[in-house]
Amino acid sequence: MHIRHLFTFVFLFVAAATFAQVLKKEEVDQLKFRHIGPVGNRVTCAAAIPGNHLVYLAGAASGGIWKTSDGGLSWRPVLDDKNVHSIGALAISVADPQVAFAGTGESSIRSNISIGNGVYKSTDGGETWQLVGLENAGRVSRIIIHPTNPDVVWVGALGHAYAPQKERGLYKTVDGGKTWKQVLYVDDNTGVSDIVVDPTNPRILFAGMWQLSLKPWNRTSGGPGSGLYMSKDGGETWTKLKGNGLPEGAVGKIALSMTAADPNRVYAL
Repeated sequence: MHIRHLFTFVFLFVAAATFAQVLKKEEVDQLKFRHIGPVGNRVTCAAAIPGNHLVYLAGAASGGIWKTSDGGLSWRPVLDDKNVHSIGALAISVADPQVAFAGTGESSIRSNISIGNGVYKSTDGGETWQLVGLENAGRVSRIIIHPTNPDVVWVGALGHAYAPQKERGLYKTVDGGKTWKQVLYVDDNTGVSDIVVDPTNPRILFAGMWQLSLKPWNRTSGGPGSGLYMSKDGGETWTKLKGNGLPEGAVGKIALSMTAADPNRVYAL
């Protein structure tokens, strides 16, 4: 029995030694590292120009912003010179495709998330970016640019992940990001999960508000702060919608969608 175990040990030792001799040091020294990326982590958002099937922007949870000019055959990073890597929202102006906005900080609910440092703007089609404010927004869930005026922009802020803060809510700029106004605020635990604008009337907007709490030991999605809100004056004032088929009680994360084919229909999921 002992002889058999000894034989097995000797066999494995010789086999391991033989395998180790397959790659000699001089052979290993000839090997070169090869970049097989790019790797941008999971994609959180994307934006395109209507009518242009070649140019797209994509944002990653911890990989910055990427741009393609050949319909996705090749991609290159365009935000690597900034001190931020997490992207939550992207938008390209329909009226002026050279103008784009990016919100930092991923909006997903996860045990490990990355916080952003504000909203960035590009005036050269996404090639270069400049910080234009909302540094304490924490995580940006959605950006909507006015369909005919690229200076008017709505931004949804979820806020930082693990503590209450008054910077949560919906913001609006009318001067291209020079100044921002908080136009919708519920409480310091509730942020914006989504925004949608009526494609036939940009004065009508809907916003989903999401009460969210993340702790190292648990997470809570939904609460009395959550709900669906509507504005009829371009986002200056808001009304919480109740009844008429909407669920009662605690509501979780809300996603929104509208279509120009039937502007009277709004989807809230």
